[in-house]
Amino acid sequence: MRLTTKGRFAVTAMVDLGMSGGAAPVTLGGISERQRISLSYLEQLFGKLRRSSLVTSVRGPGGGYLLAKPASDISVGEIILAVDEPIDATQCGGKENCHDEQKCITHDLWMDLNRHIFEYLGSVMLSELVDKSKGQPSRLSVVELVDRRTAERRATPASA
Repeated sequence: MRLTTKGRFAVTAMVDLGMSGGAAPVTLGGISERQRISLSYLEQLFGKLRRSSLVTSVRGPGGGYLLAKPASDISVGEIILAVDEPIDATQCGGKENCHDEQKCITHDLWMDLNRHIFEYLGSVMLSELVDKSKGQPSRLSVVELVDRRTAERRATPASA
């Protein structure tokens, strides 16, 4: 399991876009230069991000892309899912046919890991990454976020 360049580049490009503050559309050429990501690759990614309603495009002179909603309403998980990034620790893709068409003995472990990864990525908002990139203090550091989530789980009584 690994996050490929598709997901990493999509998140990087969205942070770059978010740093503009929505004052004016941002060109993919500008993102390409600043982040050293191929323009043709960005075009593919932004087509998917637009279809997922995370960005809007503005045509014509002065055109480019804007966030379709506030950065505080866009999670890293949404961005990665929008570009079809598979993050899956299972060998079987969750189909439970990992070992001779049967569920392997560690299948549930890998499925739990997938769930934790998606919970975490869903809890990190684009605005937090934008704030960090601008040098502003983020609401929570990654360590604080993980610590808070762990404390919340411990405080929640297990249901029977």
